This record gives sequence, C-alpha cells and structure tokens, in this order.
Amino acid sequence: MKVTMPGITVADHVFTVPLDHADPGGLTIQVFAREIRDPAVTGDLPWALFLQGGPGGSSPRPTGPGHWRPLLRTHRVLLLDQRGTGRSTPVSPVGTDEELAAYLRHFRADAIVDDCEHIRKALGVEKWETWGQSYGGFITLTYLSRAPEGLRACHVTGGLPGLDATADDVYARTYERVRAKVRRHHLRYPGDEAAAWRIAEHLADEQVLLPDGDRLTVERFRTLGLKLGMGDGSERLHWQLAEAWDGDRLADPFLYEVMTETGFVGNPLYAVLQEIIYAQGAATRWAAERLFPADFGTFGMFTGEMVYPWMFDAIRSLRPFKGAAELLAAADDWPPLYDLDRLAANEVPVAAVVYHDDMFVDAGLSLETAGRVGNLRVWVTNEFEHDGFRVAADQIVPRLMRMLIDPR
Repeated sequence: MKVTMPGITVADHVFTVPLDHADPGGLTIQVFAREIRDPAVTGDLPWALFLQGGPGGSSPRPTGPGHWRPLLRTHRVLLLDQRGTGRSTPVSPVGTDEELAAYLRHFRADAIVDDCEHIRKALGVEKWETWGQSYGGFITLTYLSRAPEGLRACHVTGGLPGLDATADDVYARTYERVRAKVRRHHLRYPGDEAAAWRIAEHLADEQVLLPDGDRLTVERFRTLGLKLGMGDGSERLHWQLAEAWDGDRLADPFLYEVMTETGFVGNPLYAVLQEIIYAQGAATRWAAERLFPADFGTFGMFTGEMVYPWMFDAIRSLRPFKGAAELLAAADDWPPLYDLDRLAANEVPVAAVVYHDDMFVDAGLSLETAGRVGNLRVWVTNEFEHDGFRVAADQIVPRLMRMLIDPR
C-alpha cells in the first residue's frame, strides 16, 4: 500500500522471515516495515534503516514529515516494526511456559539484525545506513558485530550500550540516575513530593481500581517516574499530579492515564525483555528487584524503566507471560550479543550522540564503549534528554552526518 500525505509518501512492506534464522526451514513470522520519502526529492536515494527504541517498541507512525524532515532531504527511510511489535507477527502467550520462553528467546537484538539483513537483501540494497535510537543503538552494535558488510554508515542517538555490562551493572547505575531526576523534579516543583505522598498514602489505605479492573498499587503508581527521562517529562508528571483528584477520590481521567501509561497493552515485550537485553552468559535474576535501594521505598520516590516480578501478577496484559518471564530471568546460557574483537577492528563509520544526563542509558558506559569501537566518533551533550532525536532532529541529524564527513 502506498499513501501520500502532505510532505511525505508512505509505502508498506511485509517480509516473511524464519523465527530462528539458524533454522530457515522451520517456523516463520512476518516483519512489517514502512518506507517514507519526501515526494519533492527525486532520484534513487540511499536507504536509511531506522531502529526504534525499546525493547519491544514498534516504529513511529508518521503523520507528516515532522522530525524526519532532515533525514528525508537525502534518504528514503525504512521504519522497521521489529519482530513481535506493531504490524509484525504479534507475540501471543500460547503454549506452556517452557514453550513460550523458548519462543521469546528469538526476539533479542541478534534475531532483529538477522531480520534486517534478510530485508536488505530482499529489497536489493547493497549497503544501507542505520539510525538507532536508544535500544536501536544496542541493535546497531550487534549489527556491527554480526553483519558489518551490509552497513555503509551508522548513527546512534542515546543508545551506546555497555558491551560487557551485566544487568546488575546497568541497574546499579540506573537507580542513581533516577534518584537525581526525582530530586531535580521536586526542586523544580516543590509541592509535588507532598502530592505524591498523598496519592500513595491513599493507595495504601484504599483499594483503587483502574478502568480495566487492575488494582492501582503504590508500586505501580511509582513507575510514573519513567517520564522523567524525557525532555518534557517533568512537566507532564507535574500536571498529572496536580489534576489527580476529584474531591476525596482519584479522578477518572487520572486513573485512565495511569492505566494506559503503565499497562504494557500492545507492548508486553518491553517488560519481558527489559533485562534480557543485557544477558550474555549469565542469568539476570530480576536485577532491578534485587538492587532496589531502601530509600526508594519512600512514597515521594519514583522509579524509572525498571521491570519487577510483581508486574507479572498485578498487570493484566503481563499475567500470561509470568511463567515464561521467570524462566528467562533464570536462564544462564545466553549467547553474546557483541563481538568485541570485531567491534575493535570496525571500519564502518559510526557517529553517536551521548546524552550526558540520560536517565535510561548510562553516559559512563556509553563513553567506555565509544573508546572500544573502531571508527566511532562521539558527541557528548547535556542539551537534550533521551528523546533528543524526536524533539531536536533538525540539530542532531545534520551534526551526526557532518561528524562522518569531517571528524574535527
């Protein structure tokens, strides 16, 4: 299907790929991708593959050129619905826990890269460029490890992973960054700490149900801190708290917002794979739960992107995945996602922006990785939060492109 809207032309693609690329004759799934172009730019433009953040995130749905405009001036862009997301074959919780866990093992970065290579060849593309946002940067490093021959250049926005960092390493650092974001929020909006306390005390004393029937617990309320990692997140949390009450009860609009923000509806892979994306040769064993700091138990302290075992009991969309998630958290036979020798010798040009104050991806680990990957140039800035690519593509895209032309 091809659709033209103001300033952009959209064409849909569907590809059939093996669930397990090591078993091409076995079970297959479909992977969806959407091609976007600027109709005013003619000619045979080079391809840019956009790798969405996540894990478990579908590609953005374009409504116009928007923040894609700087890239569409020179490229046609392929927005990939990574396997199991969006219009690709959905992940359904069928079969036994063991069967579902075995199925879900095929949804990490290595399988996504194999899908990308299948798609590149199907489209007849000799080499393409990649733009990896957040987890898309993790996939980029796996791509450079597995199939650099398919890449002309790579760009990473807020997503250089620690190459051998464990889930424990990651979450030990993540809690400290979340703590700093929460403190900054309360300094910015001094009344919000008391507002959070009031809501949490109410939830501890009363049974409050969300519109889908799930109980809103203090723990689930705290996860609203996820938005503090975005540029406008502090403002969005402030207004959410300010408009939470209808008399002496929590307002229906507030409860609906919380349900949609924290329900994982349409995106269970985010919860299931959140720690598994760091697993290489060792079990994650619910790292975020084990490393939970004692002072985060205060009602005024929000959490971030962490996933906890209680979610698979308390959240409707995740309950069918509970057994499989426990098996995956206990698994200790995960293969490596990065080839350290190949990355050290990398010749594919890579430009990456590291957000100094990023709540989700530790800048220290990112800079360590930047020093271990050949032909990688890095720009460190505190001008943006994790969503810099979305809100400031007109600044970020041209600068990363220039970095590959002029390394000064």
